[in-house]
Amino acid sequence: MSEDTIRLATIGRILRRRRRLLAVLAVVGALFGYGTSLVFPPRYTTSASVLLPGQWEERELLTQVDVATSSTVVDRAAATIGWTGVSGAELRDRVTAEAADGNLIKISGTADTPERAQRLSDQVARQFVEFAARIAGGGTDAEVATEPEALRKKVEETNRRITDLANAAGPGQTVESVQGRTALEKLRTSLEQAMTKLDEADPATSKAGMVVMGPAARPTGEAPPTRTQLIVAGALSLFLLAVIGHLAAARTNRRLRTEPEIAAALGSALLGTVDVPEEQSGAHRPEDRVPRARIRRLLGLDTRWDLPTPPGSGDEAGRRIRYRRVCARLRDRTPAPGRLLVVVPDGDETARRAAGQLVAEADGDPLLRVVEVSVDRPIVPDRDTESGALVVISAGSRTAEELAGIAEACADGRHEVVGVVVAGTVRIRPTRSAGRPPDDATPALAVRGQATGGSL
Repeated sequence: MSEDTIRLATIGRILRRRRRLLAVLAVVGALFGYGTSLVFPPRYTTSASVLLPGQWEERELLTQVDVATSSTVVDRAAATIGWTGVSGAELRDRVTAEAADGNLIKISGTADTPERAQRLSDQVARQFVEFAARIAGGGTDAEVATEPEALRKKVEETNRRITDLANAAGPGQTVESVQGRTALEKLRTSLEQAMTKLDEADPATSKAGMVVMGPAARPTGEAPPTRTQLIVAGALSLFLLAVIGHLAAARTNRRLRTEPEIAAALGSALLGTVDVPEEQSGAHRPEDRVPRARIRRLLGLDTRWDLPTPPGSGDEAGRRIRYRRVCARLRDRTPAPGRLLVVVPDGDETARRAAGQLVAEADGDPLLRVVEVSVDRPIVPDRDTESGALVVISAGSRTAEELAGIAEACADGRHEVVGVVVAGTVRIRPTRSAGRPPDDATPALAVRGQATGGSL
């Protein structure tokens, strides 16, 4: 796993080198969001407020919120509205309530049209007020609701009876009559005090009288998520997933990038590093004619994004000096007449171009034969007249396991790996004078070997 810190420059490199792929994924995500908006029709939401007079504790307000969204209230609202095919159970999913500041209960209704949303909120608020008024009276039927009024009538009748008894007791000429009138007056006072306390404790007089604060406003816009929000969310989701996927791939990348690591994985010495000019954007390779290759090139997947920007290159003479020094080291390691097998991993275009340049600079001394081998199942041609194998590979293209497989394939073909050449991509600096054309074009390979073996 790569331990490199993820910096803003890394994200910028992803956006720059994978802009085509990210743009395509964003369009696909937007289309998915649009399709989702077609599956789920637009919804409209509005709210109606109900005022609760008096002093209410927080837990009591939460209880009223539960009452407002209860099945009894919503079912009564559904029966009153009478929408075809819409039951109370379905409406319960469209009705919400919350306690607001100032003893307000906000009841929200959601429907497929603004008119229906407004009617649903108003009707649920109305049914909630009616239902709360009924339960505040202490019962659910008319007989139980009239019990306090009947009690008051009983008290009034008792007061009249007390007055009659007091008048019958006489004007107070005897001790017994005075005591009787005093006891009756105390009884009258006790009854009046009891009725006063009953009125003060009666929830119907202290916490009843809920008021609907006007009709709900007709909604002018869709409830979230709107179609625009779904489209933007779809595009942004795929875009971010693609960026996160690239970052995760970079963190788990185990490809070797340094020359000592590559040489150690192949079990041989490093003979040097060579520069390969960066391909121009308009250059086409023969394999680009394959439909899959065309798609990769169109999306920008044919180039690595996780490698740093290629450094600027010097002149052509400086690049050729590197190749000549590698050829000189090969002559020192190869007995005359030297003949070597140049092994290039399949699909490594930078290494293939570097191997071709080595063939041209060697000019037959030593004599080089280039073969491309698959990294999945590497097979190197059996030894014929070669005195060893030279592995040419680009930095950051293969893992240690893949390079070890190439080394084992060379050993199976009885080829000793005499050295490793690491190729890197460089940018060609523009020249001011139009002299003779540069001689840095990749020459044709001397010989192309078959990955399945055999001599050429």
